[in-house]
Amino acid sequence: QVQLVESGGGLVQAGGSLRLSCAASGRTFSSYFMAWFRQAPGKEREFVASISWNGDYTVYADSVKDRFTISRDNAKNTVHLQVNSLKPEDTADYYCAANYGSGVSRRMYDYRYWGQGTQVTVSS
Repeated sequence: QVQLVESGGGLVQAGGSLRLSCAASGRTFSSYFMAWFRQAPGKEREFVASISWNGDYTVYADSVKDRFTISRDNAKNTVHLQVNSLKPEDTADYYCAANYGSGVSRRMYDYRYWGQGTQVTVSS
């Protein structure tokens, strides 16, 4: 069982940056592949980025590539999402997700564990 708690969201102007964090419970964090998804008001949840258990592999949605960076610190049971050059269309609730195994995945149904989300609002 893994519990995920996101933090770091907030209100930021367009062009600004935030660092989102996801703290995970459990002693087997390094056995899980992780991801960030987001859900804007009135829209479906969408994939943002995923990282493998050891950080060697990452994958990004085209809409955030070159602006967002996913990373993890297995010693601290945390995964981060550095979000730069924010745009109003990045406004959403951002969710951390995890599942046991190797590789990376863009698919929501590949993730068994989810956090409660952290809100990011980008003003124009």
